[in-house]
Amino acid sequence: MRIGVLASQGAFIEHLSALRRLKVEALPVRLAPQLNGLDGLIIPGGESTAIGKLMLSSDLTEEIKRLAQKGLPIFGTCAGMIVLSTRNSDQAIAPLGVMDIVVKRNAFGRQRESFETELSIPVLGEKPFPAVFIRAPLIEKTNGDVEILARLADGTAVAARQGELLVSAFHPELTDDLRFHQYFLDIVRRQVSL
Repeated sequence: MRIGVLASQGAFIEHLSALRRLKVEALPVRLAPQLNGLDGLIIPGGESTAIGKLMLSSDLTEEIKRLAQKGLPIFGTCAGMIVLSTRNSDQAIAPLGVMDIVVKRNAFGRQRESFETELSIPVLGEKPFPAVFIRAPLIEKTNGDVEILARLADGTAVAARQGELLVSAFHPELTDDLRFHQYFLDIVRRQVSL
């Protein structure tokens, strides 16, 4: 499997490291031709406005949108979730509109309101997942066949899946727990075997 990690801005190095620990070929993606031959793509956390602008200037926006519509598995974490959404609260960025979710940017406040918590994520097993939230978004609304995978104790949706698209408001790449990345790779494997 060849998994690309959008390397325009944000926590891409940590995603590359997590994938390599899982013995997967992981490649940084900065230009549209680097999307060729990938089995999956991760759009990392970072600054959603900056990522959106860099995607546009590198001719990645339309190509990623096309690949998502063709069924390429894509995992968006934090800012990546904002980028994949249908609509978000950041008027400076037009999302790709490939995942049927509405996202609120910086939903938990500024940097100093960042937090860690243990989340119950049934698709990952019984053991709680250590979730790191940094200026995190949240999922305000879902439509269609979007499946919520995780919620905070107050019911706030923070992870979801729709077909081959996976999102989390938190940063699984900032922990030693590789289960969320492994879950994404399982989605990729199923798609590759079709």
